[in-house]
Amino acid sequence: MSYTGPDFEPPQRRRSPLRRPLTVAVAALVPGALLGWGVYAAVGGPDDGDGGGADRAGAVRTSKAPSSGGPASEGGDAKKPAGSAPAPTSKAPSASASGLPASGPLEGKVVVIDPGHNPANFQHASEINRKVNVGTHWKECDTTGTATNAGWPEAKFTLDVAHRLRTLLQEQGATVKLTQDGDRSFGPCVDERARIGNEAKADAAISIHADGSGAGNRGFHVIMPGSVHDGAADTRAIVAPSAELGERVAGSFVRVTGSAPSNYLGDGTGLVTRTDLGGLNLSTVPKVFIECGNMRDSKDAALLTSGSWRQKAAEGMSEGIVSFLRG
Repeated sequence: MSYTGPDFEPPQRRRSPLRRPLTVAVAALVPGALLGWGVYAAVGGPDDGDGGGADRAGAVRTSKAPSSGGPASEGGDAKKPAGSAPAPTSKAPSASASGLPASGPLEGKVVVIDPGHNPANFQHASEINRKVNVGTHWKECDTTGTATNAGWPEAKFTLDVAHRLRTLLQEQGATVKLTQDGDRSFGPCVDERARIGNEAKADAAISIHADGSGAGNRGFHVIMPGSVHDGAADTRAIVAPSAELGERVAGSFVRVTGSAPSNYLGDGTGLVTRTDLGGLNLSTVPKVFIECGNMRDSKDAALLTSGSWRQKAAEGMSEGIVSFLRG
């Protein structure tokens, strides 16, 4: 697989989920969450690890629509291998040069960001192919992730967005931990990714991905844990808060990026529930995955390889997380 491609640009209350499709009636209730979608429809914009799509065949669709407050929805723990930014809107003081969080509304809160996959995984086939226990079954440690048709890897996309998101959350005062920061030769495995969030006692955790589905499949979706109580997996305590986190992230992502919810998963809501992903099944803290778009579709790929769009993606995630943590 070629790993050449665009260079990085510098990183720049509990509401019950609605259970009906995205309709005019819902839009009347959640104008903020659907603002991005409205702009998209008017100007003809983009439709818009563990991830969704053709290689995420185990997904369980949900008919939940975004809740008010901004939300619309672990891409696969194991994807099959496939071949200037706007200024942040936050008014909080910047994080210090040491990387320590600034004081702000999220002071005392811990967020774990999981950049899906690792750019060097392809060099460690035996290590990432070994099976690990994900609670309900055994699964590959990790995979290479997908890539654009031009060869730009998902793992570089996820790390770049993770850096941007970390900066935004630190500006709000949060303590932020990454599961990997390009500082490992491969992995970590999906069980360790979950464990990092658990041991940090994260108030919220998010795993960042981009999908590798077929051309024409476009848009983002947020994956939330279903109820699992089997073996080492017990998600019952985190299902409800994770659903709220997912709704808030998805709604903010629609509004900030202008990208549409997935046209191939989630029935137009941008929300998907799954029970087969180790990164979710083994989590004991509120956690979601986000598939930011489909790298194998040329229109989505044009967004994913744009530094300014990646900044918007990070801002959308940040606003959703901040909304969730502030209640």
